[in-house]
Parts: sequence; structure tokens; C-alpha cells
Amino acid sequence: MARRVFFSFHYENDINRSMVVRNSWVTQGKEAAGFIDKVEFEQIKRQGEKAICNWIDKQLEGTSVTVVLIGAKTLDRTFVQYEICKSLQRGNGVIGIHINGIKDMRTGMTSARGNIHTVIGRYNDNSPAYFDCVCNGIYDYIL
Repeated sequence: MARRVFFSFHYENDINRSMVVRNSWVTQGKEAAGFIDKVEFEQIKRQGEKAICNWIDKQLEGTSVTVVLIGAKTLDRTFVQYEICKSLQRGNGVIGIHINGIKDMRTGMTSARGNIHTVIGRYNDNSPAYFDCVCNGIYDYIL
């Protein structure tokens, strides 16, 4: 049985880089969740934080792996942190992939490498949960 993968990324900064990764998965016949077109994203965003969280929760249903596409500021984003924490609660494997080397389609520029030692949440005892300590592996996307 094929795995269903949820992709987490910083929409505004890295949508173009993320589409490169998504398109490489499409050719592999894998099912991907977590991608949303700009119009739908804007509609959900206007409904508020709860609507965004509900959308994320629905997208995570049936997934077993969460791939975090790491750009310069990805791990600092509130909803990316929410996606990672919800993924861990579900028991999803979490994998990080640096996408900073992929050129943005609009600007033709690459981005800074994201800091993987970023606090993405807190444990029950209030100690910090660092992304590089909770994920199952971190890789570079190579074109």
C-alpha cells in the first residue's frame, strides 16, 4: 500500500520551490496532501486561524509521513509548527528536506538555508522540542 504524504512548507516564501518537489512526486505516482492553490488558501485564511487548523487536520487524515520542505523561515511559521506537532501526535514519520538550493521561478534566486535547530513546540514538561531532535531525518533536495 502506498503511503500518503503531507507536505508542510512556508506558503508565501516557498510555494514555487515546493512545486518543484511536488511535481517530482507526481511523476512517481505518489499521493500528496498539504498543497493548496492560492485562491483556496486565501479563502481559508480569511476565515481565521481555526479554519486553517481544521483544514490542516483534514489534510493530515490518512497520511503516514509528513515532509517538511525547509526554506529560510519555514520552521518559524506558526502553522508549520502546528502541522509538525499534529503529525507527531498522529504518529506520522517526519522528514525534513532543505529546499534552499531550488531557484524560485519568479526571482531565479535560491534562499538562505533554514535553521533545523528551531523550537517547533513544547513537551508536556514545557521543555523545548527542536525540529532536528523530533524528525526522522533531514536531507537536501538535489536537482
